[in-house]
Amino acid sequence: MRIAVTQAAPRGAVVAETLRRVGFEAVECPLVRVEPLGGPPIRAAGYDWLLLTSRNAVVPFLARLEGALPPVGVVGPGTAEALREQGVEPALVATSSSQEGLAAEVPRPAGRVLFAGAEGARDVLVRELGADFVPLYRTIEEQPEVFPESELVLLSSTSAVRSFAALGLGRPCVAIGPLTAEEARNLRLEVVAEAAAQTPEGLVDAVKLAASRIGSSHS
Repeated sequence: MRIAVTQAAPRGAVVAETLRRVGFEAVECPLVRVEPLGGPPIRAAGYDWLLLTSRNAVVPFLARLEGALPPVGVVGPGTAEALREQGVEPALVATSSSQEGLAAEVPRPAGRVLFAGAEGARDVLVRELGADFVPLYRTIEEQPEVFPESELVLLSSTSAVRSFAALGLGRPCVAIGPLTAEEARNLRLEVVAEAAAQTPEGLVDAVKLAASRIGSSHS
């Protein structure tokens, strides 16, 4: 079975290789790219928590960090993995892969909270915890001239969903998580499976489930 991987490099390459190792044919076709914004140094020492909701935020934040790092809370194992790759152990890994889940799991009183993420990010943490927000990067939707033939499309963000939906291709999809799945369904895409964990292994498990469901429907 051929899978179109729409995640931006370098993570898209990791996911594609993981799929190939278990017998799928994977073709990379990024539908988004991540562009760091740059900006002045970030002084986070006065905060009680730093909250990160995407692995894309980890390297840009640490590159701009000046001074001590407060305890870090993250959404999902993928962001936690990216943080550990930089030598930082998260103090909190939310069990729910959403801002709502992270907000609910931050101990109260939360104190001063800094939320660093994508330009235009949802403001749940700002509203729920009174977090200060600093944008680190922007996600830009990309439209390929030709989208590769595939039997499944792996969608790894709401931006990728919008980019794929604009192509008008009626192919079954696998979503990286609940928000991505919800956006896909809102845009009338067929979501066959949703990853339980936002890691390459979690995505592979979701692709296996989707493949079995597609096979059953065609038998």
